[in-house]
Amino acid sequence: MKSIITEYINKTERYQELDELFGQANILVTGLSPSAKATMLAEKYLRSPEQMLIVTNNLYQADKLESDILQFVESDEVYKYPMQDIMTEEFSTQSPQFMSERVRTLTALAHGERGLFIVPLNGLKKWLTPVDMWQSHQLTLKIGDEIDIDELLNKLVNMGYRRETVVSHIGEFSMRGGIIDIFPLIGEPVRIELFDTEVDSIRMFDVESQRSQDNMHEVHITTASDYIITDDVLSHTKTQLKAAYEETRPKIDKSVRNDLKETYESFQLFEDNLFDHQVLRRLVAFMYEQPATLIDYFKDNVTVVVDEYNRIKETETSLNTEVEEFMQNLIESGKGFIGQRFMYDDTFDHLLEGHPIAYFTLFTSTMPVKLSDIIKFSCKPVQQFYGQYDIMRSEFNRYVQQNNTVVVLVETEKKKERIQSMLNEMHIPSTIDDTNVSDTEGKVIITEGSLSEGYELPYMQLVVITERELFKTKQKKKRKQRQTLTNAEKIKSYQDLKVGDYIVHVHHGVGRYLGVETLDVGGVHKDYIKLQYKGTDQLFVPVDQMDQVQKYVASEDKTPKLNKLGGTEWKKTKAKVQQNVEDIADELIALYKEREKSVGYQYGPDGVEQHDFEMDFPYELTPDQDKSIEEIKQDMERQRPMDRLLCGDVGYGKTEVAVRAAFKAVMEGKQVAFLVPTTILAQQHYETLIERMQDFPINIHLMSRFRTTKENKETKEGLKSGEVNIVIGTHKLLAKDVQYKDLGLLIVDEEQRFGVRHKERIKSLKANVDVLTLTATPIPRTLHMSMLGVRDLSVIETPPENRFPVQTYVLEQNMSFVKEALERELSRDGQVFYLYNKVQSIYEKREQLQMLMPDARIGIAHGQMTERDLEETMLSFMNHEFDILVTTTIIETGVDVQNANTLLIEDADRFGLSQLYQLRGRVGRSSRIGYAYFLHPTNKVLSETAEERLQAIKEFTELGSGFKIAMRDLNIRGAGNLLGKQQHGFIDSVGFDLYSQMLEEAVNEKQGIPEPVNEAPEVEIELNIDAYLPASYIPSEQAKIEIYKKLRKVEDTEQLMDIKDELIDRFGDYPEEVARLLDMMEIKVHALHAGVTSVKDTGKEIDMVLSESSTNEINGEVLFKETMPLGRALKVGVQENKMKVVLTKQNNWLDNLKFLAKCLEESMAIVDEKV
Repeated sequence: MKSIITEYINKTERYQELDELFGQANILVTGLSPSAKATMLAEKYLRSPEQMLIVTNNLYQADKLESDILQFVESDEVYKYPMQDIMTEEFSTQSPQFMSERVRTLTALAHGERGLFIVPLNGLKKWLTPVDMWQSHQLTLKIGDEIDIDELLNKLVNMGYRRETVVSHIGEFSMRGGIIDIFPLIGEPVRIELFDTEVDSIRMFDVESQRSQDNMHEVHITTASDYIITDDVLSHTKTQLKAAYEETRPKIDKSVRNDLKETYESFQLFEDNLFDHQVLRRLVAFMYEQPATLIDYFKDNVTVVVDEYNRIKETETSLNTEVEEFMQNLIESGKGFIGQRFMYDDTFDHLLEGHPIAYFTLFTSTMPVKLSDIIKFSCKPVQQFYGQYDIMRSEFNRYVQQNNTVVVLVETEKKKERIQSMLNEMHIPSTIDDTNVSDTEGKVIITEGSLSEGYELPYMQLVVITERELFKTKQKKKRKQRQTLTNAEKIKSYQDLKVGDYIVHVHHGVGRYLGVETLDVGGVHKDYIKLQYKGTDQLFVPVDQMDQVQKYVASEDKTPKLNKLGGTEWKKTKAKVQQNVEDIADELIALYKEREKSVGYQYGPDGVEQHDFEMDFPYELTPDQDKSIEEIKQDMERQRPMDRLLCGDVGYGKTEVAVRAAFKAVMEGKQVAFLVPTTILAQQHYETLIERMQDFPINIHLMSRFRTTKENKETKEGLKSGEVNIVIGTHKLLAKDVQYKDLGLLIVDEEQRFGVRHKERIKSLKANVDVLTLTATPIPRTLHMSMLGVRDLSVIETPPENRFPVQTYVLEQNMSFVKEALERELSRDGQVFYLYNKVQSIYEKREQLQMLMPDARIGIAHGQMTERDLEETMLSFMNHEFDILVTTTIIETGVDVQNANTLLIEDADRFGLSQLYQLRGRVGRSSRIGYAYFLHPTNKVLSETAEERLQAIKEFTELGSGFKIAMRDLNIRGAGNLLGKQQHGFIDSVGFDLYSQMLEEAVNEKQGIPEPVNEAPEVEIELNIDAYLPASYIPSEQAKIEIYKKLRKVEDTEQLMDIKDELIDRFGDYPEEVARLLDMMEIKVHALHAGVTSVKDTGKEIDMVLSESSTNEINGEVLFKETMPLGRALKVGVQENKMKVVLTKQNNWLDNLKFLAKCLEESMAIVDEKV
């Protein structure tokens, strides 16, 4: 596509005229619509060797322009410098996504790379690190380089990296022995191994498994922050800050001088020991002798484009007043200093002085700028056809007769033929991807691509039409190839134990985990897990019995009571739960048998309409959606009635899956009932369905309180006569007088929110109808397994593309921030959720906000209102009758307000993780960026968990981590919902994991599935040697436990080798104790295969006992031959039908023992061959 349009434009006189002046002098280009403008800019960039800088008025415009330009220019040449407004940027913790884009841009500029840079005004004016300092902090390491380790580590800290014991997040590094791990902001995590001070190898590694992957020859490491802070910078900051403090102090009100002192002291703290870029960035004005701006990073011959000058001027004025007001507020409240600036003071025209500038505007308007030329384009928008063929035909004919070249952009390869055959039906000849541009006569070319809108350039005789004009669809965003964090990296297994966590020991009950200790027992060192029980009881569990201990997880973070060691209460508890589990298992199996017997309607394969209907969906399906749709269709095409549960996080496109199933049912003449818990959801699904099915003759009705009795009555009649194909409704659908002519599919949304009575009624409807249940509560994996035969599950875990991640800020509560966030959202005509979770004072909160924003319309929603009032309020908010909704957490339950893109949460530190996540999912649901501000009270020290929670939510800015985040909190809720509320008590009493395990065993037992027999009995190995992982080798306890867990599971030499590799890879060469531990494991592996049951060290000798079966199978002759070298040290006998092998200890007895174990295994192997 790209070449066709650009080739064409390049040939026209008008463009050549533009090209001559472009970048040579100040010119004004008017009349181009946004996507035509993007085309021209891309064209210019592609044909010139210089860098190009495009200045827009804000980030939203920059994003829009970028998505069009990416159609023409490769994504690795397009750079953005994304900035929210200055205040939030400087005062909140940064979102890693933006940070890495900024660093990518600055790094490319510092290297002088050619590129097309799109920069919003506030990014252009922001103070930055001086260019030379930035250039000196670009690290490139090659194999064989000599490095000064201290200098390297110091540099990493200057660049904003944090030192950790184990690297798990972007922006961290660690050093263990001669191994340095770094997770750079851009690119994969790398592991650098040193030989003394020389770089010996560089490898990528996987954060989740911590194992190395591919080798690399060299690696570039960018900074982790957009400022560089060295020791000199710090001392410069100190002196400047002190001066600013002394200047500010006498000028402010006496009452806030103390606050100012606190602010000053807190900064000093950060400078000295808690070196933190996030906080120090507020002092950028005091950091550098002469801070730079972005323009200093560009080459002198850069082509500068200013997009909509007057709009930028307007933004600049409001930006300046905002910054002034903001700084004044800060200074007056003792939170800031005189001279604390964040951006270039003068106008942006001054910054760009000396560069010839091309000003692009849509309309000609006056501008206080000297111009040497004005170039006018005439550009018309293309008419919207909305899929109406007759209009299309006449328009296309007109274009072609006027000798225009019409380029039709379609979004996927597949659609090219569809569109071509459509045009053929209208007798309009067209070609696909025809690049021959020389003809002058009109023609139609179809090619792949996607712009934000079509345009017509009459003088150039070019018309570009996108799918959006042909059939009202939305633009598909080109998937950006940027790496995102893997979900696994985000959440380390929630089973990780931290000191102080509650645990469950299978035999002893609930205790607390106190860490790993190395104890000296009888002169031998071993590692034990230390557990605390009731009172002063303590239990030491040898590390090799780890798997008896699980983390205790229960619903809604209850604190369990500790059990007493050796008491009977744990036994009783377990017995109770066992009883409960068996009852559930019986129910589940009865249900399962019932379903297997019943017969339902069998649907045929997909028809043509189904295909067309699915092609109409404007977004690409995620792989999970695809899979779920397939599974559902297969179920429908079977005779057995479907009963499928579809789980997926909020906003993952469950609805689309359900809509397709509904369509399939209707196409075979069946009726569909769509049952939802609330009136508002009903309204929402109704609108979705109407929109999706508008082109098909399908009759959709809604039954709810918002419909008049008359309307509801008509719907009932329509259902009975079969006129209504799809009905959506609340529990009204379950009324006795609602009868269906031929119900084929029942879709239930959020089943757990219906009461018991309703559930009975749903059951009777279900009898032999296909049922699809949707839920957003993730169902825990473990439970999923135990329920497998009983309910079919489909899970959607990947978020749809094209959802912008919600920009998340964690800020101190400060009225000027609040005001700013509200103003920003209302100025773009959006709406705001303001979350305030105290019903008592929610009305006062409204008054307070009303004083901040006198013109805003503010509504209130909370759980103590009647259901009807609540729905009315929500509806009027959805219809934009309020601008701000002050609400309690009641909004976390599934309401979409497309236009609400800002969420403020007061006292965010009080919420649980999954709650914050669910709430955050309320904004950013359209194609605009959403903002979430988590406010926490000022000067309050956050508890560690609160801080972790807010941090986590911030790192999970990407959509879709819901599954992972919520895993822990929701796991439990999910379990409760699936099994019924009364199970909570039982689950809590033994912890979630043990409960699932017991349930699974019970179900298997009832279904007659035998328990998997552990073929190899455990081998007891007791040797009096020091064999453990010393803290000097692996400092991190979690890593230690992880390695022990892996060692426990070893069953053959291959796995053992793998662990050896991992140890060397992650921690360097291992010491003696570790070598012995690995030897013991090797003995264990051989012993397992030879059927040895115990290996005991009796002081002078070592006894090995074989099991009866192995004793019978062993080939004595072979054993005798093999063990000759051991000579007299070996005695063999038989006791109680079991063979006993005794080895007398000599100097190198451990090696002898390894040899013996191997011989035993080999003398078994021969027997196997004969059998």
